[in-house]
Amino acid sequence: MADSQDDYPAHLKAYNAFNKLVTFTLLWIVLVLVSMALGLVGNMSILALLLGIGGSVALLVAFAVFG
Repeated sequence: MADSQDDYPAHLKAYNAFNKLVTFTLLWIVLVLVSMALGLVGNMSILALLLGIGGSVALLVAFAVFG
């Protein structure tokens, strides 16, 4: 019983890290899909490219700073 209590902080840390990874992945996939739709269907390739690159950089910076 004492072992499970000692492992709780490590499990909580791993759970939080996995949760951040899943959130980042889902947000990045949505960003890529929106950029693709904007470029292919909306015929706004330059705006889609800027949104894709800028959004990816913004996501990386946001998760690095707030993570």
